[in-house]
Amino acid sequence: MTAAGTAVQSSDAGLRRVVLGLSFLESFATILLERAVYFFSQQRLGYSETENLMLALLFGATYTLGAARSHWLSQRLGERAALALTLVGLLVFHGLLVLAPGGGTVFPLAFAVIGLLEGAKWPIVESYVAAGLDPEAQQRAVGQFNVCWAAAVPLAIALAGPLIASGLPSALFALATLLNVGSLLLLPRFPARVQHMEASHPSRPLGAVLDRYRTLLSSSRWAMLASYSLMFLLAPLLPEVFRRLGCSVQRATFWASCMDAVRVATFACLALLPGWHGRGLPLLLASLGLPLAFCAIAFGAALPGVVLGEIVFGVLAGISYYAALYYALVVQNASVDAGGAHERLIGFGLVIGPMIGILGHALSRAGASYEVGILGAAAPIVAFCWFGSLRALLRLGSRSTPA
Repeated sequence: MTAAGTAVQSSDAGLRRVVLGLSFLESFATILLERAVYFFSQQRLGYSETENLMLALLFGATYTLGAARSHWLSQRLGERAALALTLVGLLVFHGLLVLAPGGGTVFPLAFAVIGLLEGAKWPIVESYVAAGLDPEAQQRAVGQFNVCWAAAVPLAIALAGPLIASGLPSALFALATLLNVGSLLLLPRFPARVQHMEASHPSRPLGAVLDRYRTLLSSSRWAMLASYSLMFLLAPLLPEVFRRLGCSVQRATFWASCMDAVRVATFACLALLPGWHGRGLPLLLASLGLPLAFCAIAFGAALPGVVLGEIVFGVLAGISYYAALYYALVVQNASVDAGGAHERLIGFGLVIGPMIGILGHALSRAGASYEVGILGAAAPIVAFCWFGSLRALLRLGSRSTPA
């Protein structure tokens, strides 16, 4: 606790609820721009797949930069002030899109700044979630956080379709603006600074357990990088996938939300069943299964097959994300830098995914089929992530059984 009495008391259930409430609101607002906006740009602005991929690449690049500077920002301003700065910035630029939802260069430039602010925001929120807690309490806190933010994702994607089809071009951005207002109203209840557990605290993992968690952190981060690269390759492509299957924008956004609804259920199961801690098998399944699920979604010839691919992808993406965040917060004592590294990897995925799509389209124009072009562009990244994740898992073989 600081002398001014402003450090976070992680045992404060009231504060925990406020943090989770803000996480839900901001996740909802984030997804309206990060995922659903590609349906808007296709339907309202006439963007092609390639233009959507370029838009996604722009967002990913600025998101990565924001995540890289989040720790620096919070160190200089304090966590609450830094979080306030990002929320006010998001409010301003969402409001700008309300006024100019598709005008010229305003849309992509505002979208880029929003990506920067989103990348800076989430590491700070993640630090508030788990700081000061022992590993067992961190497991519960991370589980609650994951379920809370992830529950907003399918709701936001499903609601986006009716908003886009409503004839009100600013509806998507107006809702994001209102959600930012709600978050700012919660912010005064946050402490100015985050209090972390002492590194020497007896409940902190040590020795072989900590080494094992570091190795699993490495494996899970590679798996998560693969999942986000493929997920954000899919995000700009899904409007065309569902159009090809004859779905209206309302039906398309509903079916697109299935993957994220399954991820919520996966997070809930992982939170309730901590037996996966310290074990490599879940990450092995995620690393090997994600590319297969991606193919079922991107190249499916019938709606049931695409939805089944979404279900499998949602489960495996949920495993890789949860493991990466949990091990990072335990190993790095819930610092903003732990969340920053986590979000930087997500940002890399946001960059790599669209780059794969752009390269895949170039290969298709050069004479390859659409499927061969996308797979040819994706294969090196998937293989690289496989190598990183599986190499880390192999290092576990000679170590003690999980704690």
